[in-house]
Amino acid sequence: MDKYLEKSVIESCFVKEKSLKKHKKNIIKIVDLIYNSLKKGKKILLMGNGGSAADAQHIAAEFVVRLKENRKAYPAIALTTDTSILTSCGNDFGFDLIFKRQIEAYASKGDIVIAISTSGNSKNVLYGIDEAKKRGLKVIGFTGKGGGKMKQKCHILIDIESENTMRIQESHITFLHIICDMVEMKLKG
Repeated sequence: MDKYLEKSVIESCFVKEKSLKKHKKNIIKIVDLIYNSLKKGKKILLMGNGGSAADAQHIAAEFVVRLKENRKAYPAIALTTDTSILTSCGNDFGFDLIFKRQIEAYASKGDIVIAISTSGNSKNVLYGIDEAKKRGLKVIGFTGKGGGKMKQKCHILIDIESENTMRIQESHITFLHIICDMVEMKLKG
């Protein structure tokens, strides 16, 4: 068990390091994009399924409440949290439209969408991205290796250098935390 534990931590670190090398410039672009949007009073909309839904909620909370700094709240909405909207849309229109409908309702020009999907192929996330782009929003995608169908749809894509769901999700939350931290630092001045 000790060897498996060590192997797992080393693998997780390796995936993050490899992904950072590939996406360092894009991470800086994401920080600037979110910073500029929040400075203009715009909001961040986040979406994903399963563990990615949890990441969307987690990062929305970091922006609204705080990550490290005691500062004003920044508008971020996880489109994964309203069970009445999710279940009524799922029942009336189908699960594939749960994010599209919310983006239609909440989005305004200048907002940012963060789309999270380990495969990059989640239909409801893809429909949400299409709606966001139709409305002129910038879309930041977080996926696994290769990006799936999201690769062609996102303005900026962070595709983690792994096909292992655990490692992809660990890397997503690491990079999303770092982005939030850097945005907080920039907004603080």
